[in-house]
Amino acid sequence: MSSKQVHGRCHCGQIEISATVDTDKVMACHCSDCQTFSGAPYRAVAMVPAAGIRIQGEPREYVKVADSGNKRFQAFCPNCGTQLYAADAEKTIYNVRTGFLDAHGDLHPVKHIFGQSAVSWVHDLSETPWHETGPNSVLCDPKTGQPK
Repeated sequence: MSSKQVHGRCHCGQIEISATVDTDKVMACHCSDCQTFSGAPYRAVAMVPAAGIRIQGEPREYVKVADSGNKRFQAFCPNCGTQLYAADAEKTIYNVRTGFLDAHGDLHPVKHIFGQSAVSWVHDLSETPWHETGPNSVLCDPKTGQPK
């Protein structure tokens, strides 16, 4: 196990989260809920026990009831909408959304979960053209972000 101290804030700065992340528990979730809530084909998350997270500010929480009947808290900033975490009903484990963390580039998923609901084209992303910034910018290497 390798742990990393991380910190992040929502887009408007109203909510801040600091956590100790076990880098072996970072994953890409392809479940249909993550696709719906994020508006993206998958979401990178880091599982953090309650003792390892500190939340400043007051996130808004939406309670989602899964097909199993289990409740999941989906937290976001009430002002800017940044998605922050999901937690079990007892709030013992937080699935922290890595995109808003300062070190998001260092948190590589070690596994993909809910592959059964992954979009079919996600495996081909590195084969499509990558641009340095906007759609009319120069092409770049997908691994480095540097111009080709």
